[in-house]
Amino acid sequence: MRTAHLQIHLCVLLWGVTAILGKLISLDALPLVWWRMLIVVAALAVLPRVWRGLRAMSGKDLAGYSLIGALVALHWLTFYGAVKLANASVAATCIALAPAFTAVVEPWLAKRPFKARELALGVAVLPGVALVVGGVPDGMRLGVAVGAASAFLVAVFGSLNKRMAGRGDALTVTALELGAGTVLLTLIAPLLPSLFPALASNLWVVPDLRDGALLLLLSIVCTLLPFALCLVALKQLSAYTVQLVTNLEPIYAIVLAMILLGEQRELTSAFYVGVGLILAVVFYDPLRGALARRRLAL
Repeated sequence: MRTAHLQIHLCVLLWGVTAILGKLISLDALPLVWWRMLIVVAALAVLPRVWRGLRAMSGKDLAGYSLIGALVALHWLTFYGAVKLANASVAATCIALAPAFTAVVEPWLAKRPFKARELALGVAVLPGVALVVGGVPDGMRLGVAVGAASAFLVAVFGSLNKRMAGRGDALTVTALELGAGTVLLTLIAPLLPSLFPALASNLWVVPDLRDGALLLLLSIVCTLLPFALCLVALKQLSAYTVQLVTNLEPIYAIVLAMILLGEQRELTSAFYVGVGLILAVVFYDPLRGALARRRLAL
């Protein structure tokens, strides 16, 4: 269990970096996500282990993981859409809504009992999110809405991953999910101008040398590694626990955004107060659990 917690915290640190890379890469959200997924799939396709895992997987599991991959693609599309429509700090902070969504979604999808305490802690982040929204310029409000949609998608695919945890090798599952996501983005790209113009763009864009190097960093170090680690950790942790730890992502992203992008000039003090409230909720539940375990040990 301790190892699983460490794995999730490493994942969150790397996910915090993805928001910064998304802002630094000049591509629009659609080609950025498409290239990100394609690079990971190409890297995994050279491993015989992945192909053996695919052959051993049942048709039902192939379909289930492909559905999850489609949701992952939509999550990343909306997440990087939020980065482009607002900024990295706002997009990362919106993910803190995921525990509230997960507390409702996971019992239904992962077939586990509903826990009122989890919902209460998830709802407790909402005042912080309200301050975050009030602390961004009007031109970034659409980015906040898109970021909230991204958080909902996190809750859904995280819960489904928990339900299917252990049914396949982690690298095989990663290749399958991201491969399915790549196919979905290819298919919906022509439809986005009609369905969601704010996220529509030309898919067939070849990145220049700078963007290509950043995409490799994003794809291998900040996608492949944490994605596989997260699937392994989910075998021991609930999707809710994973999402609560994921609330640490904003602090990493915001600090990096201040240092590298100077985003503090775009946001008000209300934004940072809201982030503080969100982080207070994040630290409350793990601290409460640690104190309870210590009392039992005495």
